[in-house]
Parts: sequence; structure tokens; C-alpha cells
Amino acid sequence: MITEEALPTYQTRINSTKCFHDETGVDNTPWAIWARAWSAEENRHGDLLNKYLFLSGRVDMKQIEKTTQYLIQSGLDIGTGEDPYLWTIYTSFQERAAFISHGNTAKLAMQHGDVKLAQVCGIIASDEKRHETAYTKIAAKLFELDPNEMVIAFADMMRRKIKMPAHLMYDGHDHNLFDHFAIVASRIGVYTARDYRETVELLVAKWKVEKLTGLTSEGREAQDYVCRLAQRMRRLEERAIAKAQKAPTIPFSWISGSGVAS
Repeated sequence: MITEEALPTYQTRINSTKCFHDETGVDNTPWAIWARAWSAEENRHGDLLNKYLFLSGRVDMKQIEKTTQYLIQSGLDIGTGEDPYLWTIYTSFQERAAFISHGNTAKLAMQHGDVKLAQVCGIIASDEKRHETAYTKIAAKLFELDPNEMVIAFADMMRRKIKMPAHLMYDGHDHNLFDHFAIVASRIGVYTARDYRETVELLVAKWKVEKLTGLTSEGREAQDYVCRLAQRMRRLEERAIAKAQKAPTIPFSWISGSGVAS
């Protein structure tokens, strides 16, 4: 929910990317129309989850709101600059991660008897899936039009590693808040290193990276790197998952009664 609530940062980031920017705020270009519609849906996600948490009575809303404020204030650095190729690859990956994490949260909610939360997260997951579909199709067209530069951008993005939008979040207490959050997310199966690796495999297959031809030497090097990446990641994922499982219990200021941990 905190990630969804930091929407002003994402809208600003979109508008600083070539091709995607909305110069007047009401541009009639396909990119601008898409960006505004996307922002409207993400705003709905944040509002809905915020109200759910407030009404649940199980969280410290003051700490939740502080974390959101700090996150918007901090911004984000995802390493895409103004490059639309990097941006489209990043969003394809990140929207997939959002779909997976909301979907797995829905499954956990259902397992624990919270049907309403399961429905909420399931609906949001379906929205994120549509976002993923849109960005992966845009990227697929770019691979068709400019395969060499796109595969180089793909390799560049993978070397940087995909940073989730909330990687700079802070609650006024824990300076490693996102790392701790990621450990718990992995431990309970919301999002793991396996999900990351499977997304890499999915995108390589969807964009037919192995079949790209007519590449420069730099392009072929990038192609080789990307196509071999999932295999290298597979060797490390079990170690990462096991590390999360063995991590000590972590307290969060968000949970009512600050002594409560996850």
C-alpha cells in the first residue's frame, strides 16, 4: 500500500522520460493518455488499501502515513534516466512483480479467512497484470523496430538490477526498512528470488531475445548475457530464499503495539 501511495513520484518519473512525457498536462498523445489513466488506477489501489488498513484497526496509521510521506520526499532512483527503452523494460519487470505480490497476498488472505482482503488484492493484481501486458507489448514492438539497442538496454537494466519503487522507504526509525520488508515478503512467499528469476525467463522468452539477429558485437554480447542470466540466478536463488527463512524476527512500527513482529 505504501508503494501504491507514493504515486506523485511515479507520475513525475514518467513525465521525465522521453516519449512518455505529458508537456501540457492534458496532451492528447497515446503516451500521455496512457500515463494519466495508469496513474488514476494506481491512485485507486492506494486509496482502497489505505482504507482497508485504517478500518482493520490492526496497524499504526500514523507510522504508515509517515512512511508514505518520507517515501515521496525521498523519491526513487531506478537507473533509467530519460531513456524510454530502459523505462519500458523496467516497467515490464516491475508491473510483473506487482502482479505477483498482490496475487500472492490475495492467496494468503484467503488462506487466513479474510475474504474481503483477498478480493481487494485479487482485483488489484488483475489491474497490474493489464499494466504488465501493456508494457511488455510496447517493449516487444521496440525489439521489433530496434533490436540492437533494446537488447543492450535489457542487459544494462539487468546488470543494474531492478529496484522496487519503495526501496528508499523509511518510517522514522528503521534505516533498512525496505530490506527488512523484503526479507519478510520472501519468508511468507509474497515475493521471492525465484519470482525475480522466473520473470527474467518470462521476458526473455516473450521478447524472443534468443532469436534476435542482425546485432552488433555489443548487441550479441548483451544477448548472450541476458539469455544466460536466469541460469546463473538459479544457482543463487535457493541460497537467498534460505537466508530469508533463517533471518531473525523483525519488528515493524506499522503494526499496532510496537512490540509485535513479523
